[in-house]
Amino acid sequence: MEVKVKDNGNVCQRHDSAEKPLEIDHPLYEFGSVEYHIQSQASNPQVAYLSISMSPLCHGVLPNELSYYTIEMVKGLCPNVVEIAEPAKEGYQLALKLNLNQIPRNKDYDKVIMEISTIHSVILSSQLKEILWNVNSDDALQGMYKPIKLLYHPKDLFVLIRQPQRIIAVFPIRFKEKSDVIIATNFFQVAIPPPELRGEAFEDLSTNGGFFIFDISSRRVEGNRLDKIVWNVESIKF
Repeated sequence: MEVKVKDNGNVCQRHDSAEKPLEIDHPLYEFGSVEYHIQSQASNPQVAYLSISMSPLCHGVLPNELSYYTIEMVKGLCPNVVEIAEPAKEGYQLALKLNLNQIPRNKDYDKVIMEISTIHSVILSSQLKEILWNVNSDDALQGMYKPIKLLYHPKDLFVLIRQPQRIIAVFPIRFKEKSDVIIATNFFQVAIPPPELRGEAFEDLSTNGGFFIFDISSRRVEGNRLDKIVWNVESIKF
């Protein structure tokens, strides 16, 4: 059974509103690239387990296992409700123990459920921070011109290119609407990718609207400025 991840809240609501405890063993999918599995036993209805499996944001740069930093970010989601369950379910990278009895039964209920449902975004943001920091570090200078491909969702790819004192971010523009393509062509698109991407796979650079390219100054990938850079990059959608 395949459902959208937004149904996660509906699953919890059905669980809580049931007249008697339910057994739940329910897969959920998001964007076709992230798999969730929620499980609860009738013998212990106040606890549910949410397992997550997702591809790393960037193959070859980040390990398949989630880093300590990312785990700590996840722990910050509703600390009274969410705990890290170890070991994770086989085939999944992370398992969360949800203490359902800690979810308020008032107007904050939906707010808590929505916060839990941001788990994928929290992981991606954390990984993007790690990548930007690593690319900007001295250790990255040896391969400064090697492009780093990041995949947020299937067919939603962008590229980072390390240069002295800056990082170049390249977003292939793939519009669905013809009117959007016309706007891009006339206003803000670059027709060809930068020379550093020559030789890269054609499918990675396929576009119907050119490329959106901007520079990230090295000094902005430091301290609290990094949070703003990550938010800006994540906000770019075509």
